[in-house]
Amino acid sequence: MVENILLADLPVVAIVGQTATGKSDLAVELAKLVPAEVINADAMQFYRGMDIGTAKVSQDVREGIPHHLLDILDVTQEASVAVYQKQVRAVIDDVRAREKLPILVGGSGLYVRAALEDIDFPPTDPEVREKYRLRAEREGLEVLREELRVKDPQAASSIEANNDRRIIRALEVIELTGKPFTASMPKPTYVYPTRQFSLDVEQDVLDERVAKRVQQMWNDGLVEETSHLLSEGLERGVTASRAVGYAQTIRYLAGELSDGEARDEIALATRQLARRQRRWFARDKRIEKLPGDDRAQAMAVLLSALRL
Repeated sequence: MVENILLADLPVVAIVGQTATGKSDLAVELAKLVPAEVINADAMQFYRGMDIGTAKVSQDVREGIPHHLLDILDVTQEASVAVYQKQVRAVIDDVRAREKLPILVGGSGLYVRAALEDIDFPPTDPEVREKYRLRAEREGLEVLREELRVKDPQAASSIEANNDRRIIRALEVIELTGKPFTASMPKPTYVYPTRQFSLDVEQDVLDERVAKRVQQMWNDGLVEETSHLLSEGLERGVTASRAVGYAQTIRYLAGELSDGEARDEIALATRQLARRQRRWFARDKRIEKLPGDDRAQAMAVLLSALRL
């Protein structure tokens, strides 16, 4: 345990970046050295029962260190970044008030920004959103994507072509506010003293880790976990049912994929997710890189940066 530190003077620490880099383990190791609590910023780890497929930190690994904003939603509920912002700010404020170090951990970029930055999220309207959802079903997603290109070229270029939820959300915001969707994302400004870090792992090494992780998840019971979640209504969950690992396992259970095909598709989708995360976080030059191939060195660099 690091002694004689003024925790009130320390920033919020965020360990962010790509999946499978070891963010959660590093956060726990840091929390063993200073009085700290870990706060989740991975949208899929909000869901109760989605443990194996999200690589959620087990109780044994947590070693009694408090972890916040895990298991806060049923699989049928939709995650909301605006709701999360209120929840996470309350947790950060509480942890800081108790003179402990808040360690934010996750790879969901917008949720990280919601926690740390001065962002007011635009309004929502279920009827407007449903209107665009039905149009996507009738006319096809490409029609809506072209409409977004006309109304907000910057948003259209930054949203993946098959990401129907974000395309629909962008059009909803434009209709409700009369402004481009990108106008709702101001330049980054921290609301707390903050230091962000990421573990730098070579892509080929990360790909190997992903392959091993997928096989381990399969061995640990991802199929059984998914089957149980389906009995809890997983297929009705707009967000949860699309989570990497679960979406493919649902297809396996439906007989649409073989065992090997499901594992291959999970690995591919995870690699694609990791590359999207790399691009997202690479835009933020405030993020400090830690060596991802040497945990002891990464911790030493982190402690030095925090002057602990």
